[in-house]
Amino acid sequence: MSLPESVFTDPPAAASGVFLDSAGSSLPPAAVLDTVHAHHRREAEIGGYRAAEERSADYAAARASVGRLIGAPSEAIAFTDSATRAWTQFFYSLPLAPGDRILLSGVEYASNAIAAIQRARQTGAAVEYIPADGHGQLDLEALERMLDDRVRVVSLVHVPTNGGLVNPVAEAAALARAHGAIVLLDACQSAGQVALDVDTLGVDALSVTGRKWLRGPRGTGFLYVRPSLVKELEPPVLDLHSAQWTAPLDYELAPDATRFELWEADVAARLGLGAAVGHLLGLGMTAVEEAVASGAAYLRALLSEIPGVTVQDRGERQCGIVTFTVDGHTPAEVKAALREQDITLVTSRRPSTLIDMTERGIEAMVRASPHYFVSRAQLETMARAVRALG
Repeated sequence: MSLPESVFTDPPAAASGVFLDSAGSSLPPAAVLDTVHAHHRREAEIGGYRAAEERSADYAAARASVGRLIGAPSEAIAFTDSATRAWTQFFYSLPLAPGDRILLSGVEYASNAIAAIQRARQTGAAVEYIPADGHGQLDLEALERMLDDRVRVVSLVHVPTNGGLVNPVAEAAALARAHGAIVLLDACQSAGQVALDVDTLGVDALSVTGRKWLRGPRGTGFLYVRPSLVKELEPPVLDLHSAQWTAPLDYELAPDATRFELWEADVAARLGLGAAVGHLLGLGMTAVEEAVASGAAYLRALLSEIPGVTVQDRGERQCGIVTFTVDGHTPAEVKAALREQDITLVTSRRPSTLIDMTERGIEAMVRASPHYFVSRAQLETMARAVRALG
């Protein structure tokens, strides 16, 4: 299955310049912009509460679309304002005690690691990191040796922020759950470019942002929680949406994943997220995954031919993130030089993935993340610009 030619001009900005930052904040398709703008206009006409009531069915449909994207029922989905909020709402709900162990991926994102370290200090638990194998991905044998009955939670990163590898999540999750550990998956960089199915992956929870590969609005995200686990957990922050006040000194939690949500929300943005997921499902996740992986592989090949350029991606399976360095130029200099030619990419710095990049001795890299709407010609334009740096 191939994608239609119309994807290269939706939105029109996709056809101008070279946009290579879908791993940061992608370009939303027209359907997303139209949905968000229309709801904001309606709020200005009749007020936010009434406008939300009018779109209640569409709001529910957005939740169902997110569920279809990852193979989950809609009641297992909680809308949030970011992947970090989704991850921390779940992580802080897990009971921890002195002597408990928290295992983090070696490519753990800084926000996750900081939260884990904070909770370990508060509870007396310990944070440990799962080593990487020779390909840079999760070392499954090392993970199996680390697991015991004191491991309470294993945090896995599907695709790291600083490279194109895809971790063997299903295999790692199976090992962790066999020892009774909770498995939390950061799918922030995989959702929208890699097909996801929570049952196949075998995870207990999964956190996602809307603004990256899903091409949704900023300030959106979602959390999946395995239905059989939801009722065992109490989120760290509650309000009259996540719980019902039932007596002067009592409350009752929502029976499903909405207990991880809060009342106040950008309804327009969440409707936009639903439109983004609907757009993606319409294109077909298989076709999108193939297009993204193919484009990234083509860019890696182009960059590998340039003297002085080193592609830094690792992993046996790779996806849409392409990282590289250029001899004689800092990543910041490369970013600035290409930005002058309307080529949008970013740098990935050591503090974002401290363990991995420290072990590799890399302070920073250039990160390019071409989505399916980036043409081969645009990738060639980018490679020529890198070559011209000399």
